Amino acid sequence: MTSFAPDSIVLNRKLPLWYQVSQSLRASILGRSPQDPLRLPTEERLAGHYGVSVLTMRQALKELEDEGLITRHRRRGTFIEPSAQRGAPVRLLGSVDTIVAQQSGMTTELLDHGSVPVPAELAEYFPDLAEVGTYHRLRGDEKTGEPTNHARNYVRPELAARIDPQDLVRWPMTKVLRDVVGVRISRITDTVEARLADPETARLLQVPLLSPILHYTGIVHGEDGRALDVARIHYRGDRFSFTVTLDAH
Repeated sequence: MTSFAPDSIVLNRKLPLWYQVSQSLRASILGRSPQDPLRLPTEERLAGHYGVSVLTMRQALKELEDEGLITRHRRRGTFIEPSAQRGAPVRLLGSVDTIVAQQSGMTTELLDHGSVPVPAELAEYFPDLAEVGTYHRLRGDEKTGEPTNHARNYVRPELAARIDPQDLVRWPMTKVLRDVVGVRISRITDTVEARLADPETARLLQVPLLSPILHYTGIVHGEDGRALDVARIHYRGDRFSFTVTLDAH
């Protein structure tokens, strides 16, 4: 039986290995195609794929099992749960794959894309540019079709020229930049704040005007420190929560 093939990951030795592996595998699972097989490789094969011990791999799988993304059957193997809920809290612990996992696992509609003058509120991130590429997407629950968030990305034009918009229907921008365009990401700065739904957000997310939403801003930095992409995402306040874990060491 053919097994699901997860993406690879470059591990950061400063973060818990099981956590990085679980988030990378979570992103692969949530970003899979409908035709991809549901069976996962064995613990031993997965451990070899990620370059970790079987014990570390087992801990990562336990995390996904507790979340309901996979089910494990003695002698039969481990399987992706196709009906798993995608709205579990996201724990942000400094991993790029966490950001990819956070943005994966939903139906995505590309509303529009093109070039726009750099918005005044983003000028500090793109001081050397007059225009940026922009992409506006609406995401929804896989099972119900209910809208859950809408996102606008503002990307440096030389990168936007290398992006196939259809890739953004399947994958988050962070994954497209890193794994398709080949950008080397040095860090991502996240800000999450409470806001009230403006008319556009209320219409797209089908919530009352001025109802509570979560407003996320993510800034992707390249190796030279420049901002490559600024994402602004409006989440329905009744569907998402964020937990940030800080390593004391």
